[in-house]
Amino acid sequence: MKLLQRLLPHPILTLLLTLTWLLLVNGFSLNSLVFGFGLGLVIPFFTQPFWPDRPRLVKPLKVIQYILLVLYDIVVANVVVAKIVVFKSNANRQPNWVTIPLDLRTPEAITTLAGTITMTPGTLTADVSAEGHALLVHCLDAPDPEAVRDEIKQRYERRLMEIFE
Repeated sequence: MKLLQRLLPHPILTLLLTLTWLLLVNGFSLNSLVFGFGLGLVIPFFTQPFWPDRPRLVKPLKVIQYILLVLYDIVVANVVVAKIVVFKSNANRQPNWVTIPLDLRTPEAITTLAGTITMTPGTLTADVSAEGHALLVHCLDAPDPEAVRDEIKQRYERRLMEIFE
């Protein structure tokens, strides 16, 4: 077990790097797979000293659910933003800044939440408070900022707490 952990210090990162390489070469061959897996082994091995406090996933299978939820939300948000841009005049849009108080405490979870918000069209994480207790989010059209805050906390933050804490 110790030997396997030394060879694969970050197995999920190894898998992600392999898949990323296969996507970058835009094709599948044995050579691409072997090279991608090699990168997936070498990069985490050499970057291991920079990860002394690597994040611990409490429920790693929930990550898959979270990714699927975010992908679904990105597709839906694209349609919503397209409707806003095409059908709402600038005078009828209500852009807002929303402060999201955080219950998350680990930097990895906060970064994941901020990235999720930014990847979803129509919202952008603009700042994190110095103590890491709040995010400042800009919304393209948010007539009810409290509803946006509650949706982010319920839809994303709650799930990230299950995964990371």
